[in-house]
Amino acid sequence: MRDPYSVLGVKRNADADEIKAAWRTKAKSVHPDANQDDPLATTRFAEIGQAYEVLKDPERRKRYDTAAEMHQTIMEQRNAARAAAERARAAKANAEKVMEELAQAEAQRAQAQGRSRSQGAGQAMPGAETPEDVIDRIFGAGTSEQAKAQARSASGETEQAKTDAPAEKPPLPLLGVELIASLIRRFRNPSSATEKAPDMFTEATVKLEDLLKQNWVTHKLADEREVRFPLEKGMTDGYVLRLKGQGLRVNGMKPGDLVVTIKAARDPQFRIEGFNLHTSLPISLEDAVLGTETTVDTPEGPRTVTVAPWSGSDQTIKLEGLGLHDDAGGRGDLVVELRVLLWEKPNEKVTDLMRHMRHGLYV
Repeated sequence: MRDPYSVLGVKRNADADEIKAAWRTKAKSVHPDANQDDPLATTRFAEIGQAYEVLKDPERRKRYDTAAEMHQTIMEQRNAARAAAERARAAKANAEKVMEELAQAEAQRAQAQGRSRSQGAGQAMPGAETPEDVIDRIFGAGTSEQAKAQARSASGETEQAKTDAPAEKPPLPLLGVELIASLIRRFRNPSSATEKAPDMFTEATVKLEDLLKQNWVTHKLADEREVRFPLEKGMTDGYVLRLKGQGLRVNGMKPGDLVVTIKAARDPQFRIEGFNLHTSLPISLEDAVLGTETTVDTPEGPRTVTVAPWSGSDQTIKLEGLGLHDDAGGRGDLVVELRVLLWEKPNEKVTDLMRHMRHGLYV
């Protein structure tokens, strides 16, 4: 079925009255009796009815919104992964080109130096490119200065390098700048220790169940590689871990590290806040006023909870030790948020009582 909001022509935040009015208008305009010459009128009329059935029911509408949001998130992640993979392939190709041409430039410079020594000191070495010349020729004027500025910044120097790059040229991505800076340092100091490639950064989306059970997860990187790592105690939404030697790989350089940010997948029942989990418990108006015992779903199965008399939607019930594993050997809590619900249909006695209370006429 198509998006019910689009079918009815309403916004996603439309209230029940707007949805009902839109359904009536659409249904009247496409009704088969009024469009007997249109063979698709019956199909469109049925589609409008299906859309209204979804949106008029709060629970069905909520489930649809959740599913649509998850689908949108998945599509965005797939598109981002494809774009990142393209950038990674381009970066790798450029890095290999830089390595090859820098090596050629070094060989040419060595030959030119040999000719210069045979011809006499102080003479120029025509045709020999410096590493900076190679970088600027491949990536554009001013790129080598940008990379050297990055290198100075990384070593603690504060001098701001000036570049000759045109104003309209977009700045090189940080990873590219770090890579080129590493290549320049390597070719300027060939006798130094092997240079380490820059770190890679990624987000790994994991399920709540995997965090609770501390499972191993597999994450696909932008360059199509897969890495596996365990979800350990102390990990929660937003946690950052470093995997040594699992990052960017460039010929002639030590592999960089992979920095992974844990992103908890949206769960239809529980919300993560630190090491605590939050869930909602709908209760009726009479249970909110009089109190009751009921059950609530937890990650470890149903549990009985006591709702105290005169409990409002601003109150919570805390079930200790049912949250995520923290880094101190314990666990967070499950926080049950109460949500007071009215009956589906108006109750005359309750309405009359509320009217008397509003006007101070107690019975």
